[in-house]
Amino acid sequence: MTKPSKVDLVGVGLNATDTVIPLPHFPTAGSKVEFGAAKILPGGQVASTVVACQMWGLSTRYVGKIGDDSASDLHRSEFNRTGVEAHLLTVPNCASQQSFILVDRDGERTVLHRHDDALSLHPGDLNREWIVNARALHVDGWDTAAATLAATWAREAGIPVIADLDELYPGVEQLLEKIDYLIVSRDFPTRLTGEADLETALRRMQARFGSTLTAATLGHEGVLAWDGKNIHHAPAYRVPVADTTGAGDIFHAGFIYGLLQGWPLDRQLDFACAAAALNCTTVGARGGIKSVREIEELVQSGTHYPSEFAASNSVTL
Repeated sequence: MTKPSKVDLVGVGLNATDTVIPLPHFPTAGSKVEFGAAKILPGGQVASTVVACQMWGLSTRYVGKIGDDSASDLHRSEFNRTGVEAHLLTVPNCASQQSFILVDRDGERTVLHRHDDALSLHPGDLNREWIVNARALHVDGWDTAAATLAATWAREAGIPVIADLDELYPGVEQLLEKIDYLIVSRDFPTRLTGEADLETALRRMQARFGSTLTAATLGHEGVLAWDGKNIHHAPAYRVPVADTTGAGDIFHAGFIYGLLQGWPLDRQLDFACAAAALNCTTVGARGGIKSVREIEELVQSGTHYPSEFAASNSVTL
């Protein structure tokens, strides 16, 4: 087998086919709501992060599973269009992962998803060379055993590992031990540690698992991070919101981009918040991925949402 080329980022994790349905208001039980045209778009946590990084000029590789349905053509086409080196393992007689995303008039999304067990990525599906020939690894933890093996290989090769986690998957603690930059959903730290205070929970996560950074994304309140010495808060940018789908995925992409540029942490977090905000201005998980120049323009001239964390933490942006 030919040795894979060296890339900036390799992602191991989910892709999804999103059917995005904008609604005038969220339906109540037993009601009927008329909607306009639905859009079928590519998405998925790791896949969207990888695509964004590729669009910003990084070289990328993606590893994941798809079915043999028409949705698989959508994913192949999108990876080809953007230039991502995609290793798509095809499962016969299986539908690719599907998500139905209801978006209310404020842009807030509610996700219904279907994932066939046959699409699970297993450790035996991975090739070590895909992982170690990269400058960074990004995982989402859905297929925890495979993510843990990939992270183990990366750690052995001195490659930083970034994780996007929102659930306490079985075996996730073994994965957490291998993560350098642990950036999770708002309630993940408190559920994992049992500590109600978010800042304390982030500190405990970092102390327990030895991560370089623990952080929680907070929607319109930005992100709160602990680097082992200081708490950092980056406020979210105020933009016209069409759809919040994919905001976290593009935040992770922005963070990874800054990490590989060697930026200071505060700049990484701020750039990631700006990238995530702009992605929310258009429908779809990847619909609002803007250029690095446009993201930097928002950083220079944009306004922020107010946040309770901005006044209470010693290190702010």
